[in-house]
Amino acid sequence: MFKPLAIALAISAAFPAIAAETTPNKVERITVTGSNIRVSQKAGATAVQVISAKEIAASGKTSVSEVIRSISANSGNSYNEQFTGSFSAGTSGVSLRGLGQKNTLVLINGKRISSYATAQNLQETFVDLNSLPMAAVQRIEILKDGASSVYGSDAVAGVVNIILYSEFKGTELSAELGSSTEGTGQTEKNFSIKTGFGDFNEDNFNVVFSLDGQKRDQLDQSDVSWIKEGDFRNQPGGSLNRTITNYYDGDPTRHIGGPQGPLQLTDYGSITNGKTGQVLAYNDASYSTLIPEVERYHAFARANLRINDDTQAYAEYLYGFSRANLTFGAPLTVSSTLRAWNNQKQALDTINNKLPVGHPNNPGTTPLDFTATLFDLGTRLKTDEVTLHRILSGVKGTALGWDWDASLGYSQSTLEETVQNFVNRYEYEKVLKDGSYNFADQSKNSEAVRNRLRLSTLRPAKSSLITADINASSAELFELPAGSVGFAAGAQFRQEKMDSRTSDAVLSGTELRPAINIIKGERKVTALFAEFNIPVIKDLNVNLAARADHYSDFGNAFSPKASARYQAADWLLLRGTASRGFRAPSLPEITQSSAVSYGSVIDPRDPISPTKSRGVTSIIAANSNLQPERSDNFNLGFVLSPTSDSSIGLDYYNIKQSGLIGTQSSADIIANESRDPSKIVRDEKGRISTLYRQYSNMGDRETSGIDLDLRQRFKSKDYGNLNLGSQISHVLRFAEPLSTGEPLTDGAGSNQFGSIPKWRAVSDATWEIGAWSTTLTWNYIGSYDQANPSENDTVKYVDSFNTFDLTASWKLAKDTTLTAKVLNLSNTRPPWDSSTDFFDHTQADPRGRFASAKLTYKF
Repeated sequence: MFKPLAIALAISAAFPAIAAETTPNKVERITVTGSNIRVSQKAGATAVQVISAKEIAASGKTSVSEVIRSISANSGNSYNEQFTGSFSAGTSGVSLRGLGQKNTLVLINGKRISSYATAQNLQETFVDLNSLPMAAVQRIEILKDGASSVYGSDAVAGVVNIILYSEFKGTELSAELGSSTEGTGQTEKNFSIKTGFGDFNEDNFNVVFSLDGQKRDQLDQSDVSWIKEGDFRNQPGGSLNRTITNYYDGDPTRHIGGPQGPLQLTDYGSITNGKTGQVLAYNDASYSTLIPEVERYHAFARANLRINDDTQAYAEYLYGFSRANLTFGAPLTVSSTLRAWNNQKQALDTINNKLPVGHPNNPGTTPLDFTATLFDLGTRLKTDEVTLHRILSGVKGTALGWDWDASLGYSQSTLEETVQNFVNRYEYEKVLKDGSYNFADQSKNSEAVRNRLRLSTLRPAKSSLITADINASSAELFELPAGSVGFAAGAQFRQEKMDSRTSDAVLSGTELRPAINIIKGERKVTALFAEFNIPVIKDLNVNLAARADHYSDFGNAFSPKASARYQAADWLLLRGTASRGFRAPSLPEITQSSAVSYGSVIDPRDPISPTKSRGVTSIIAANSNLQPERSDNFNLGFVLSPTSDSSIGLDYYNIKQSGLIGTQSSADIIANESRDPSKIVRDEKGRISTLYRQYSNMGDRETSGIDLDLRQRFKSKDYGNLNLGSQISHVLRFAEPLSTGEPLTDGAGSNQFGSIPKWRAVSDATWEIGAWSTTLTWNYIGSYDQANPSENDTVKYVDSFNTFDLTASWKLAKDTTLTAKVLNLSNTRPPWDSSTDFFDHTQADPRGRFASAKLTYKF
């Protein structure tokens, strides 16, 4: 039995009933995420989770990313700054239903914002949550339902709508200082300022402004006590994590020199089962950053001006700056697979990496293959600086019973990535030829030679978005016997651009072993949409919506949606939706782009090691003939409200996708080499050096599950108020083909298609009494199976993960509040995962217990 479910059912959760809404007074109409029609019901036909500013403060989270990524529906395949080996280091995204960041649409105040400057995992475009202002957030609405009929592309899994303050009275200042328990303590500092002036009703204008900042230290693997040694032989499927280097002719037991710097003589069998002899190897923990050092600042300003009784103008500006510093990796290792980019050929040139006869490190009479790490050049370091700007202005009002809104917006994300201590290909070829670099004893190398070899690079990227939106709605278009028909219609134009370049050193062929993600393209999108809200009978409303999009690159997409809301009783709401959605091919997938990445394959035709994994290079190209991914979404649920202080919501979702965009797997390419040998390049020994891939519309995917939302409130004059809440998500199915043309394989509850635990839950209890407020939060991530366990993996699953967060606030005075928090109260370590280096960073983090204190002053 699922224990968190049983406990959550026992404690329920913290909101008044949202289904019983009868009142003798007129209820204010609001716009709910997922619809353009203003309605009076808080609970609609689709499930929307609302996180208020008060709840955010009680959670102890210090960034927009932490808040959104902690929800139970963020079930897998999303990344934050722990993903340091990517082209998007320091960023963070959200992946509802485990369908990837590209299938979750992130909005600011209901409108689109530019995606991050370059792509995640070469093809995913997404909104960087770390670039968004925490202090300005009034609430966050998460629509757990496909919404392409309203918003267009990318809303297949759902929508995250971040609502920023449009009005704020007074001034609020806060400062926070905290530290984690691992290593010497990863210190974090936060501050925020929020202010507003002007009363819209009395002064005909108002202005709100916020500023927040964060600085956090770097956390390396060598700082974390339980993983810094890299020795996991006591774990199922674990081994001694050491990198073998400095050897001749593919034989790690033929050493170049002896122990030097971090290199130590190590038993070969302790690293690789079945091997014998001694090798030179090093522990790369000190070269592995788990969480970067970050410095972030965000600013937000909004002004509203009344033009007349029925019309107002508004303008807003959002700014985000983020700098992430991290260790990119150990010093470069040179081997027979050493390459450089040939921009004219759009291919990689293999660099001759043999020790010539007469070289001080070549003991033989023929040129000799070798592998060596250039430790004396220093650790490779990376700095990513990201800047986000968004300007939006518009006019809205009412006329003849219609609400209307017209706006123009521009946003852009820019990246400047610098990397130090790469290696200059042309200087390397010179020192290799003339023997002036000593691989065996690098202490003998002159600083002049080292400086010739060292290379620093700059990689720029920019993504921009221009939007023009106009819409109008009426809650009372005309009357039917059961009530008023609501209607909304509108149009949208947007232009998307992305220019993600590589460094000049790569283009000139100067940089050795380059990783490349070049994207250059743009497109224009025009759309028309309409929506009807129809009262069929008393308490039964049907919503019909449709959207037609035209893309300048692939063509057209049509997205219909039908939903129903039935208030069966004051205490029971029934709801359901059926829709068709789409994800347009991203610019890296469909426009001019090329990427170079590195991985490993097992090649049965390898003349030397046909059963062992070997590193290869992949060159990936875009495809201008791509069509959008299509989806069919179905949702059904109810909200049960036994009392005005309790509710139980249960929703089932089912999403079927077709035409998923991807590349042929390495295994498929190798298995079909005889049919298409052009996709494989082999070296002079017959070993694979390069694989060529191109994006195409491939297989299908099916996912389904349930969301349970429990809320309960207890009120007492003597003992204060107790609010209980729990959001639980259960994945029933997550199925994809393992390779092209194969039937679907269910990966729910495994790491077959990224880690997709079947269960995820967040439960909280908030007690408020007098000047005190205390919140205890329980975060639960269920266990999941190892899809491809190693031979010596005696435990075939990854254990569940439980953490508890405690936040306590004390109102020192009318305007002053002191808040103390402890995240991961029990200092629980992430569960061991043999398929990764040690744990899955998409599900947990290595900081351990984190404690902080925050002072807030409002005047």
